[in-house]
Amino acid sequence: MHYQDIIYQVDDPVAIIKFNRPEALNAFTRRMLAEIRHALAAAEQDENVVGIILTGEGKGFCPGMDMNALDAISDGNNGSAQSLAEFKAQPGDPELGDNFQVTYGYLMSIRKPVIAAINGACAGLGLAIATMTDLRIVERSAKFSTAFSQRGLIAEHGISWTLPRLIGSGNALDLLWSARKFTGEEAKSIGLAEKLVDDGDALATAIDYVRSLAASCAPKSLQVMKAQVYRHMNMELGDAMRETNDWMAASLQRDDFREGVRSFIEKRPPNFERVKAAD
Repeated sequence: MHYQDIIYQVDDPVAIIKFNRPEALNAFTRRMLAEIRHALAAAEQDENVVGIILTGEGKGFCPGMDMNALDAISDGNNGSAQSLAEFKAQPGDPELGDNFQVTYGYLMSIRKPVIAAINGACAGLGLAIATMTDLRIVERSAKFSTAFSQRGLIAEHGISWTLPRLIGSGNALDLLWSARKFTGEEAKSIGLAEKLVDDGDALATAIDYVRSLAASCAPKSLQVMKAQVYRHMNMELGDAMRETNDWMAASLQRDDFREGVRSFIEKRPPNFERVKAAD
């Protein structure tokens, strides 16, 4: 597949999806969003891939939608004439339910870890998508803003659901109302970033993290744990416990469990199976 607005690379066990419009700090276009979705589906189906990294080329992660595209939308032209049929894809596990089939919620149902390596400007839709990844590794000088209120918009693209769960309702409303700029340092202090790294180190840190998971953890376990966390955020405790008990019983029957025990006893690295396509 020929991508124009992203770079897609796989180096077992890592897939890297790099937003590639550095002249615009990687502002999204409709084509880029379609290419990202297509590449995520490809990475999800690739047995060589244990974890997926989203990052930006150059000095930005993503400042949101391209302003020219927003200007066209404000004038009543949504750019629908551009055909993107070749990038049609359905990433994510449909068995997790309809909650994860709306707009960008599919990111949370992808069967593998998705990590944002945030290397610069991250605002608007770029920030909303970052909040739907599983972990955020952030450089100290990265600049953030929700941006929506200063464009006459609301909290868009699911960020009203994700942001309070990450940083609490008060912090979320502060960032949404004020649309103020803040750095990677504050992102870490309020819980938006799981890891804070020096400038230029986000991608390498994310790669090392995925490699460490691949070396010691069962990919199927990572898949099920991700599904548990996001599904159970929407469930009563008893329902979550009953589903966990069912999934735990299934895990005890898998080869991964036997390999995990044997490798510990034999004091050797485990040799777990990778997640198969559409598994």
